[in-house]
Amino acid sequence: MSPLKLPSTGVLDTRDRPLRDLRISVTDRCNFRCVYCMPREVFGRDYAFLERHELLTFEEIERIARAALANGVRKLRLTGGEPLLRRGIEELVSRLAALRTLGGSKPEIALTTNGSALAVKAEALKAAGVDRVTVSIDSLDDQLFRRMNDVEFPVARVLQGIDAAQAAGMPVKLNTVVKRGLNDGEILSLAEHFRGTGHVLRFIEYMDVGATNGWSLDEVVPSAEIVATIAARFPLEQVAPSAPGETAKRWRYADGSGEIGVISSVTNAFCGTCNRARLSTEGRLFTCLFATEGHDLRALLRGGADDDELTATLARIWGVRDDRYSEIRSSLTPELRADRHRIEMSYIGG
Repeated sequence: MSPLKLPSTGVLDTRDRPLRDLRISVTDRCNFRCVYCMPREVFGRDYAFLERHELLTFEEIERIARAALANGVRKLRLTGGEPLLRRGIEELVSRLAALRTLGGSKPEIALTTNGSALAVKAEALKAAGVDRVTVSIDSLDDQLFRRMNDVEFPVARVLQGIDAAQAAGMPVKLNTVVKRGLNDGEILSLAEHFRGTGHVLRFIEYMDVGATNGWSLDEVVPSAEIVATIAARFPLEQVAPSAPGETAKRWRYADGSGEIGVISSVTNAFCGTCNRARLSTEGRLFTCLFATEGHDLRALLRGGADDDELTATLARIWGVRDDRYSEIRSSLTPELRADRHRIEMSYIGG
């Protein structure tokens, strides 16, 4: 095993990447069946989701978060599935917010949601300690939006949730996964709608996460094409990253009406600065979105490990990390990519 490197700023992996962001999946369930994430033909009525006793408890999540903060994490993001389906989610947020009093650490607490319950939950989430939310919205055309979520959920209710989050005082980021031939015609209408609202709209290249979404490189709309499409209508200027390891390249409107972002995980990999770990619903830690296996922290927790042991284990896991799948994707043959076992996005929260 490689020697552990522990500078004052936290643990580094073998490529000198710090651990800064822990994404915590609180449920493997979702009320949408988006075609690029949880297609109905796979996640149907008979799909075996995790039983309640298999999920990490809020106390267990809090302990792992505390260990992550001790290793340099500065952002805790709650994901799913759809995190607002987890009963009592506000209690978990309050527990994580209380960690801000430990050792001078003041982590940002964020939440990613499909927006379906946000209009109801926004005020309670803000009161519990959520700093900002990210909402997935792949189209403004109601018919297309319903087809993409595959549960006939109207886009108007997601827009109501976005407004409620803003009214509650939470900054909102918006994520759009662009799939060629499906919603690539929505790029301009989304950009125009959210210009001047204060929301940051980010376009994400359709990724080969998991093995159930039928991913094909031909369906990827390169972020450079997305930027060119918007800039032809609304001139753009590139903006410097706001933080090390930021996944999105930032562009602002030349007229000052806000900014957009593009996440180029296929055409312009950012593995070299990736500082994110992901915790699955039942306590497996993954050091890459495209990982083939995780590390079982639940067994450690339920086996009686104390906080020091948990903190040291997390440091050891990150210290030997060498992941860079997006950088090597293009060097893999289609057969090798197909044979590689990949964790589903819905399982570790994207």
